[in-house]
Amino acid sequence: MSVIEHDDDVPVNRGQRPPRATVGSHRIEEEIFGKAYDPKTIRRIWAFVHPYRRRMLLAVAAVIVFTLTQLAIPLIIGFAIDRGMTAGGDHANLIGAVVAFGVVVLLNFGASYVQETVVGEVAENVLFDMRRAMFSQLQRVSLSFMDKTEVGRLMSRLQGDVNSMQEFLETSVISVGDIVLLVGIVVVLLTLDFRLGLLTLATMPVLFVVRIFWLPRARAAFMAAHETNSSTAGALAEGIHGVRTVQNLDRQRVNFDLYDDKAFGNLKTQLTASKYAQVMVPIVDSLTGIAMAVVIVVGGSMVLNGGLQVGVIVTFLFYIQRFFDPIRSLTMQYSVMQRAMSSGQRITEVLDVPVDIADKPGAVALTGAMDGSVEFRNVTFGYRADHPVLKNVSFRVNPGETVALVGPTGSGKTSAMALVHRFYEVQGGSVLVGGHDVRDVTQESLGEQVAMVLQEPFLFTGSVLDNIRYNKADATREQVVAAAKAVGAHEFIERLPNGYDAMLEQRGSNLSLGQRQLLSFARALVADARILVLDEATANIDSYTERQIQKALLTVLEGRTGLVIAHRLATIRGADRIIVLQNGELIENGNHDQLMAKNGLYARLYNMNYASFDDIPEEVIAAGPKAAST
Repeated sequence: MSVIEHDDDVPVNRGQRPPRATVGSHRIEEEIFGKAYDPKTIRRIWAFVHPYRRRMLLAVAAVIVFTLTQLAIPLIIGFAIDRGMTAGGDHANLIGAVVAFGVVVLLNFGASYVQETVVGEVAENVLFDMRRAMFSQLQRVSLSFMDKTEVGRLMSRLQGDVNSMQEFLETSVISVGDIVLLVGIVVVLLTLDFRLGLLTLATMPVLFVVRIFWLPRARAAFMAAHETNSSTAGALAEGIHGVRTVQNLDRQRVNFDLYDDKAFGNLKTQLTASKYAQVMVPIVDSLTGIAMAVVIVVGGSMVLNGGLQVGVIVTFLFYIQRFFDPIRSLTMQYSVMQRAMSSGQRITEVLDVPVDIADKPGAVALTGAMDGSVEFRNVTFGYRADHPVLKNVSFRVNPGETVALVGPTGSGKTSAMALVHRFYEVQGGSVLVGGHDVRDVTQESLGEQVAMVLQEPFLFTGSVLDNIRYNKADATREQVVAAAKAVGAHEFIERLPNGYDAMLEQRGSNLSLGQRQLLSFARALVADARILVLDEATANIDSYTERQIQKALLTVLEGRTGLVIAHRLATIRGADRIIVLQNGELIENGNHDQLMAKNGLYARLYNMNYASFDDIPEEVIAAGPKAAST
């Protein structure tokens, strides 16, 4: 056993299965692979090809012309030999054969050019449409689907599976030519000399017997290679997205073992698939040699006996050389078709993911004139129907009121906020925004009236300006600057190279968490929504930045309804009301003083939590989310 050392001193064992990591993404995607030819999948693919059907027909016509020219070339050569080059041949026949040969070659070139150009263009357009359709669908599917689906597997479908479809589209047209060429050669051989043609085709049964044993094993190998490739992509994406945690926990070795395990399994299945894909090539080559030997021996004897012309033998040899080419090509295209059918099924699975959250017929649009109230009426909700996270919860947030939700971890605070934006559907009861059930309003208008600031703000690659006006692209530069000034972000933005035109790196990694959070507040202010949801928006920032955000909240919440989840209870005691959740049930409701007087769960949580906030000035704590210190 040889060991290859990498720069990171992680050994890679060759020839044996590397150690499995004990933590990580080991889930094998459960896939149902289609048949080598699946009519349902073909129909779904054809829906994307249909707009380009005329160009595809042109490509098929070009392939047929190309194939016919391929069939004509050996016949022209045989004619030239027998009628123009042998004793007694006519010189005019030779010249005619040369002219015909030139015409056929030109037709061959033209047909080949049209075929390659049109097929390539159509394939790229179809792939573009597929990617757009899949991305559009993934933007609309419910968060419950995204919660349980690995990014790497989705990327595998968007990239690898779509690329498999490209290969299939390009080779499927060629397959038409291969079939026409194969049938044409058989007809021509039997027409030229029936007995010699049958003798030449006697090798075909051997090929069919071999394929009977080869096909099921090859199909299984192609399936396994496809599955391990998807699994490897999932492990790769997880390792990349979690690189900070990996390095923080010094988990590089374990993470490498995890990925190496997947990659090694993929290597083995790919090698096996490659072996089955290539094994037919030497078999076909051997049969080609046998068939040519038969023609030379038997046909040569017939020529010597005067029963056959030399040109016919030459034509036979040309056709035999070409005869097994389409067989070899169709054999290789079987693996392409197999991958395409499974890829097509995986693509249609994405396209068919049910969109649980959709506008109902006749859904109304919320307008800026709506009052901004939020109400929960006997809401029951769970990510699994048999495990409710919220149990018969009822409360109302009046227009312009700021209400804080507190409670232990897992009490359902974040889930309740997600229901306000209708990221999920309730199992019982109803959530009302502006007096309308969220199921009765359009998603677009709901998104315009409910703005969310999360614990970990997501910034996109692009300029600071574009990120702040992300959900209101028509906002002017002056509006963006005014919003940044209002939340206290203007100063640090001005210090950036190029200011508001400064480009942010992936997820805004070139900014601190507090700066990213201030930009998310500016984004919410530019959105000008009537309802603002703050989900642990100050949980991971320092006290100085929190003071800035407390001041920003005065501006952001002015004239708006606020729903606040705060990890630091001392910062929300100035809220109009505080709702206390425990195990998915509402157990307390009132302002800070009322709840402290009850000496219930909120009082206990606050007293335990308060000692952690001695570094926050008293005036800021007292201000809470409704007011800020000067």
